[in-house]
Amino acid sequence: MSDDLRAAIKAKIDANPVMLFMKGTPQFPQCGFSAAVVQILDYLGVEFGSENVLADPAMRQGIKDFSDWPTIPQLYVKGEFVGGCDIVKEMFESGELKTLLQDKGVAVDA
Repeated sequence: MSDDLRAAIKAKIDANPVMLFMKGTPQFPQCGFSAAVVQILDYLGVEFGSENVLADPAMRQGIKDFSDWPTIPQLYVKGEFVGGCDIVKEMFESGELKTLLQDKGVAVDA
């Protein structure tokens, strides 16, 4: 991965307390897994940044290399990689995701 791409990914993560790398956009997710994570974040009332990895093949592969995680979506909270759809769903269902967000100082409405 190029240094420029690594820097661009890090800048997006640093600029957004909650950052989702996904297929499509929050308004128009283009995969069920991305849609599920967006629904969870919306349910919790969390503001989040997003990046449509389908718009840029380099970003699509780059985020996988950056996190050493093979799938999209990928959720970051305060710079920390949380996981993909299955992990986010499990954390949401157990209440762990809400606790993590609150512990990191992210406003949660739910």
